[in-house]
Formats: sequence, C-alpha cells, structure tokens
Amino acid sequence: MKNWQTKEALTDLLCSLVSHQSITGSPAEIALPEYLHHLLMQTEYFQQHPELLTLHPLDDGRRLLTALVKKGNARKTVILLSHFDVVEVEDYGSLKNLAFRPKELTKEMEHIKGELPEQVQQDLASGEWLFGRGTMDMKAGLALHLAMLEKAMNNEFDGNILLLTVPDEEVNSQGMLTALPVLKQLKAQENVTYNACLNSEPMFSKYPGDDHYYVYTGSIGKVLPGFYCYGKEAHVGEPFSGINPNLMISFLSQHLELNEAFIEKIGDEVTPPPTSLMQRDLKEAYSVQMPNAAIAMYNVLYLKQPFHEINTKLLMAAKEAGQDIEAYVKEKASYFSDVANDFSLPDFQVTVLMYEELYGEAVKRYGQKEITRRQNLLVSKREHGDRDFSTLLVQDLASLCKDLGPMIVLFYSPPFYPAVSSYGDPYIKNVIDHTIEQTRSSYNIHLTVAEFFTGLSDLSYVGPPSAKSSKLSQLTTNMPLKNNGFIFPEEVIEELTMPVLNIGPLGRDPHQWTERLELTYSFEYLPDILTSAIKRLLN
Repeated sequence: MKNWQTKEALTDLLCSLVSHQSITGSPAEIALPEYLHHLLMQTEYFQQHPELLTLHPLDDGRRLLTALVKKGNARKTVILLSHFDVVEVEDYGSLKNLAFRPKELTKEMEHIKGELPEQVQQDLASGEWLFGRGTMDMKAGLALHLAMLEKAMNNEFDGNILLLTVPDEEVNSQGMLTALPVLKQLKAQENVTYNACLNSEPMFSKYPGDDHYYVYTGSIGKVLPGFYCYGKEAHVGEPFSGINPNLMISFLSQHLELNEAFIEKIGDEVTPPPTSLMQRDLKEAYSVQMPNAAIAMYNVLYLKQPFHEINTKLLMAAKEAGQDIEAYVKEKASYFSDVANDFSLPDFQVTVLMYEELYGEAVKRYGQKEITRRQNLLVSKREHGDRDFSTLLVQDLASLCKDLGPMIVLFYSPPFYPAVSSYGDPYIKNVIDHTIEQTRSSYNIHLTVAEFFTGLSDLSYVGPPSAKSSKLSQLTTNMPLKNNGFIFPEEVIEELTMPVLNIGPLGRDPHQWTERLELTYSFEYLPDILTSAIKRLLN
C-alpha cells in the first residue's frame, strides 16, 4: 500500500486535512481526529491491529489520536508529534470562505496578486506555493507523518513508529498535556521504549527575507505572568482620595513592555523582550467611580534562564513600578495643593506581593477552610477561560485583604511552555549531521541548525529542560489554577523526558492570511529526509 508517497498525493492529503476547519475550540477540531481514525482504519495494518489505533478523550470532549505501528517484538520507538488545530481566519477578510480550500485560494491569489506584498507575489509566480489556513502550521507536518506511518506499515523501519497528533496546541496545549499519561500508559502496555520525539513544525523565519532552511534541536520556553493591580476606588471628583489602577498598570507597562533585561542570547538565538497580551481595568459598568482593579498579562519567552531568575526580574519590575506610582501621585498632589486650600494627600504605599503571599495572608485572616470554600464555589460556577478565571481567583483573595491596597499581585496563568533542548546530545547531533549532509549532497540545500524552535511547540513537554535549574515550584505555587482545574504533570514529564528534534516543511507567514507552504522541498525532498532521519533515530 502506497497512497501518500508522492508530491501530488501528499498535496491532495494536505488539502483534505485543511478542508476540516479545525479552529481551536470549534466542532471541526473534534471532527478531524475522527477523520484521521477513519483514514487509518482503511489500511490493512490497522484492520488487523485495531487496538493500536485509538482516539483518547480530553476532559472537555475533544480528542487526540495515537497510531502505533510495531515492528515485531522491537522495543525502540520514535514518536511523530503534530497538532491539528489552527487559528482563526478573520484576517482573510473577503477571502475568508476560501481559507480552507487551498487550491481555490491559491488561484484566487493570482487574481489579486497586484495587491500582495512583493515576497508573496514572487512565491505565487513560482507556482510552487499553496496558500490556506493550516497549510504551513501544521497540517503539512501531519501529512508527512502519515506518509511515514505508511512506510512503517510497509516495513521500511527497523523499529516502531508512534504517530501522536493532538488538538489545542494553539491555545493551552491541553491536547499534549492529556497525551502525556497516554504515552506513559502505552509505553508500559506495549513494552516499548521512546528513543526520541520528532516534530515537524514548519521552519520559522528569523527576520523578513530570511532564506535559511532550519532544523531544530529544541523549543523555546514561555511563561505568562499576570499582574493584578488593586487600587482604591474614589469619586472622580476626588481623585486624590483613591488610587486609580489604570494609572498603576500604565507604570507597570513602562517597566515591562520591551524590557531589555529579559532579552536572552544563546549563540545566534535571541529572545524578543516581553510584550503585553492583555491590559484592561476590571470595571464592568460605567459610573463616575474610578475602577478598583486592573489586569495585565505579558508574553515572556526564554531559552536557558532558570525560572527563579525570570520571577525575580518580574518582581523587581513591579516594585520599581510601585515606587514610580508613589512618586508620581505625590508630585501631582503637590501641584494640586498649591491651588487647593487645606488639601493634604492621604499617606499610601504600593504593596507588591506574589500570589502565594496573598493566598497565605487570606488564609491567616479567614482560615484554610473558608478560602477553600470560596475557591470551590468559584470553580463550580466557572464560565471564564484560563486567563480570566485566574484573574477572578486573585481578585477574590484581594477583596478579602483590601487594606493591603494599593497593591500589585504577581501570578502565573496557563499556558506554560518549558524551554527544552537536545542540542548537546551526541545521539541527536549524529542524526542532524547526517540529515544536513544528505540534504546538501542530494538537493544542494544547506540546513541551518537552530537550538530552539521559536514558534512554541508541544516538544516543550517531552524534551530535556534547557535551564540549569528546572525546578518549577515557584511557578506552580503562584499559579491560581494549579488546584482549581489546571494540572501540570511535572512527574510524568520527568518520567517521559526524551531527546527531541524538529525537521519540518518550508512555509511562510504563519497565522497570517498569506500563510503558505512551499511544495517541492516539503513534499518532494522532505519525505526522503524524514525517512533517513527516522532510520537513524531507530539505530
């Protein structure tokens, strides 16, 4: 059986996968793994071994898929990891209805090519690029893995191949977090060992016009710190009798947005500085009362920094912001006092706390049972996503400790991606060196090794930690959701840690309406490159 072993067959397979509009959280995200299960059940191998092809449920009803092809009694196994969810398509505008029809969308791009950026026009003119949501990120990788699985069914590998494809990578990675205990169970149940995990996320450009071809030996880390700013409400006619949290959050932004202290450089890899992903006050209705709270969350990427160092920098930024808030309000109050009779500014100080400290203070005042009861009540009525619900849990504790205000509370929210790297692993280096030589000699293409895949990936949950100290207790104890609906399986991650690498297709503009996949490298050359790499991983 050889259904997915040509460029044309892979292109058709990709188009069929893209046609399932598997936006994260949509019904099609449930339909796609069912379609994959149907496709694979048509094969002779899985008709004979249906127990090795399984849909596994997430807590919310979505499903991930595992498909294991075994080579006799062999134990060594390579995991082929992918995700099948995609981001929204609002950015396509008038082309939105063609976003999931790659061939038709690519033809339509011809009609509007004069409106396209120059690089897009050049790619379009070559006739070797296919446009559409998910063509690059990352259904091409999934299509390639299905082709590798097919080769395994035809006995081309001296070992086992486990295809693992998951939902929700684009939002919370709940698919991969759910897959970890599944991998642990499969390992014991089928008596296999995991040699390595191979992802095929597409190459990400490091800068506009970057024409390098990349392979990756790890994946960048990400934390999502939240800053809950609790002020002091007042009538707008008496602004100095309160502290506006919108003012507080503006100073916090000055200290965190693009802060160079967080930039990290390892070799040629450089992390971008923090940027705000959310910033707003928490007042729900208009009135002439100042809001009493505001929230900001920041994207913080890292490579090898220990988590405690990142936390210290975040806490320092909050404390410096607190000092600036105090100085600013006192300065403005002095100007006001020059013209207002008998005015004096009430004494105040901005308190900066970790979530763990706020929680401990609430327990000290009201008792553990009462705090647990309040949080259980909020969980039972939960209607919010992870970010907003984390904020709500902090807000409830802050309301019990109002006298600590004005205050800034640092906490963490999902998702969390540990930074991982197999860059120094001789086993992975051997595979990478072989892959580079093969690609150069066979296709005259030079691959560049990057230690970290910078687009975030689910490899973060199975690879070796890159940080000198990977202890995460400071993160988890300051994560409100840790005991309220979010489980970060540290023990399973430690048990499953394995070498990782990413060899993926060539594409451009992920998460943009010009997202596209180059077909010759991706579907003509890369199948052979992946085949060789897998054989080496199994040696």
